[in-house]
Amino acid sequence: MSDGAIQEEATIPDEMEGWRIDRALAALLPKYSRERLKNLISAGKVETSAGLARDPAVKAKPGTIYRVQVPAPRPAHNEAQDIPLKIVFEDDHLLVVDKPAGMVVPPAAGNFDGTMVNALLHHCAGRLSGIGGVARPGIVHRIDKDTSGLLVVAKTDRAHEGLAAQFAKHSIDRRYFAIVAGQPKTGAGTIDAPLARSAVNRKKVAIVGEGRGKRAVTHWTLVEPLKRSAALVECRLETGRTHQVRVHMASIGHPLLGDPVYGRSRPEHREVLKRLDFERQALHAARLGFVHPITEGSLTFESPLPSDMQRLLSCLRV
Repeated sequence: MSDGAIQEEATIPDEMEGWRIDRALAALLPKYSRERLKNLISAGKVETSAGLARDPAVKAKPGTIYRVQVPAPRPAHNEAQDIPLKIVFEDDHLLVVDKPAGMVVPPAAGNFDGTMVNALLHHCAGRLSGIGGVARPGIVHRIDKDTSGLLVVAKTDRAHEGLAAQFAKHSIDRRYFAIVAGQPKTGAGTIDAPLARSAVNRKKVAIVGEGRGKRAVTHWTLVEPLKRSAALVECRLETGRTHQVRVHMASIGHPLLGDPVYGRSRPEHREVLKRLDFERQALHAARLGFVHPITEGSLTFESPLPSDMQRLLSCLRV
């Protein structure tokens, strides 16, 4: 057994005769999803007395004992670090975290310490879903480093799989507060424009032509007009693409204040941002709602604006 791996054992009962072995094992080992077990079988991590089981479609035979070796989810460059986390909700299956601005979610080049993953590995003692891979255990979705707010983390594969299905169906309720430049002429609108990595700068995301990229839909509502030609808006995400709110709002002439990539500070904002030492995009993931993938109960969480955005709002109200 490899270091840190967990070995599970299951015996096929008579009533599962003829089932695919991935289906049978998923029923016998409910803390692992069928997709996770299928991958483990294909990777040679499942064996019987007759040798390795390599084909998840093989029919199960009663009495056969399967031994499943489950590698421990370990980040390639990260270790557990005792970093404080603001936990909004937690049970045996998942947790909801209110992330501060400045914290990276998954590790990446140049950010292998102080990340959300480092903190989660310590807080959960390594008990996180392995579907995200060794570098991103438990991570179902993410928000930008310099965006604050709510995100959900999976502790088990079954929870991860259930949450991922809801994200794929766009049934997750995600709402962001953004402080933008300019004042929209209407009270609400919808931006339906596909996004893809920019062909000019791979670090940026751009709106692309029909048939290219991934569909991205943002529904925005004017919450409060502000002085100095600014506004507070709520953005409800129908889809969740990288930099979606930032790119979409910039595309209609209302870039986020403080956004160094998709916006250029107007003179009337530059002085305020400098005085407050506000050096991030003014974006906060304020609401997160979903169906619990195990209990099937509806959950909704809200996070108030962080202090730096509250100070910025106050300055723009006078």
